[in-house]
Amino acid sequence: MATTQTFGGGVHPREIGNGKNATQSQQIVNAAAPARVMIAMAQHAGAPAVCCVKVGQTVNMGQIIGEAQGFISAPVHASVSGKVVAITTCTVASGKSVPAVVIDNDFEDRWDESVKPCDNVDALSAADIASIAARCGIVGMGGAAFPTNVKLDTSKLEEKPDTLIVNGSECEPYLTSDHRIMVENAEQIVDGIALAMKASGVACAKVGIEDNKPDAIAAMREAASGKQNIDVVSLPARYPQGFEKTLIYSLTGRIVPNGKLPSAAKCVVMNVGTCAALSAAVRKGQPLIDRVVTVTGRVANPANFRVRIGTPLLDLIDQAGGLTEGVRKLVVGGAMMGNAVPTLNLPITKNFGGFLALGEEAISAEESACIRCGRCMRACPMKLMPAKIDALVRHGDYDGAIAAGAMNCMECGSCTFACPAKRELTQSCRVAKAIARTKAKKS
Repeated sequence: MATTQTFGGGVHPREIGNGKNATQSQQIVNAAAPARVMIAMAQHAGAPAVCCVKVGQTVNMGQIIGEAQGFISAPVHASVSGKVVAITTCTVASGKSVPAVVIDNDFEDRWDESVKPCDNVDALSAADIASIAARCGIVGMGGAAFPTNVKLDTSKLEEKPDTLIVNGSECEPYLTSDHRIMVENAEQIVDGIALAMKASGVACAKVGIEDNKPDAIAAMREAASGKQNIDVVSLPARYPQGFEKTLIYSLTGRIVPNGKLPSAAKCVVMNVGTCAALSAAVRKGQPLIDRVVTVTGRVANPANFRVRIGTPLLDLIDQAGGLTEGVRKLVVGGAMMGNAVPTLNLPITKNFGGFLALGEEAISAEESACIRCGRCMRACPMKLMPAKIDALVRHGDYDGAIAAGAMNCMECGSCTFACPAKRELTQSCRVAKAIARTKAKKS
């Protein structure tokens, strides 16, 4: 069934060079386990986990090595069996230095005794499912890495959600990891959707997939054909279709008010990869210790890898045949919202969806003066005036930028992409938001 509405604004980024075509038809490859993993304690939204192992200790796959702290946090588990050789810090894709545990792999793949399949999944209560998600460290796999158990526990909400929104749009150029998960693991995703519906108490689920993935739509519809109240919806391919607010509007026609969460529109939002991970956690007791990562662009053999958390990015690039000539920019994540990184000495984390090695196509032209064409306004899905916010920030009027709506910016980059003057409009919104948050902490 096609949707009857779509969001306003958005853009159609060109997928030049090695775009989605390079990997969208390739089956997921199991990446070789590395000799050493470096597992960050902060790879989720909220408080970092606190290390609970010691140097010299032998650990097993799936064993908790970092305990969650506080309501919004998630535990971290060993992705290999072996010996803890260091408790240190590492730099993650965001550029932050965070605590980390280094484990030398003994290549025995010895699972921890706590990892056990569930004897009777049908007997689990909503609270049981949320508790398993918390224990297994399940977080949002779409990038935000918000702890899934917090989303599933709707017991304290004044107005209960009625719809689970499942994000299969994967609107970023180049990335195809979600696409392949839907094609290859559709039944597992649908099982995770049913479990999430039970845990959150919603009546129905809507899966949004962009129409440039017909094989994924077909696979998901077949998997959902025997399930009640799970609707797989074909959406027009337009960036940023996969953002929470735009996806909710496209699938339900509901608007999430500025400053509010999806629950304000009576929705719970989850990524397809998260649903698959939830199924593995509930059915098998398996913690989140691996994920699918797209490695593409200027690499010899672009691919989608299933990779252990903590694997060095360099190892993954080697398995893709290494970088080719002409690389000008290294990006973790998508081409529109990913982080440009100065080094390949990074570990794979739970929110690490892709790596792009880009060439001349990634180099922006020099800025020129705003020509007041209004393209940034037409592209903005939040109906902001990016050029106005940009001008206020450049003049140091941060309060004015906030008053103009900078805090509502999703940082999707549509305005910058659409700007013929090549002005860094999204960056100005980021600056205004960062300064506003700094002021709020000091007050």
